[in-house]
Amino acid sequence: MVVQVRDRQDGDPVIRAGFTATKKVGGAVVRNRAKRRLREAARLLLPSFGKPGHDYVFVARDGTPGRDWGRLLDDVKSALIRLAADLPAAPKNGAAPSPSAPV
Repeated sequence: MVVQVRDRQDGDPVIRAGFTATKKVGGAVVRNRAKRRLREAARLLLPSFGKPGHDYVFVARDGTPGRDWGRLLDDVKSALIRLAADLPAAPKNGAAPSPSAPV
């Protein structure tokens, strides 16, 4: 599983999420199962570990459909924590970040 994040910089605090699985994961049934599992993990963990105003994309990999549920939750949680640590801090004065700031 891969998680990517992007700051929308639109001032809206809503956390949005998208889910995808390629044909390498398996047939349609297997891909849908992988996405359903990622959706549920995101539903449980994004409110606690996601950053407001950001978009997250969850990409299913080969092991996602059959991964133990507890381990999948741990994987998603650790990915969200790691991504939050890599994101630049929000400006304290409420000003928008400079255009040259990494996104």
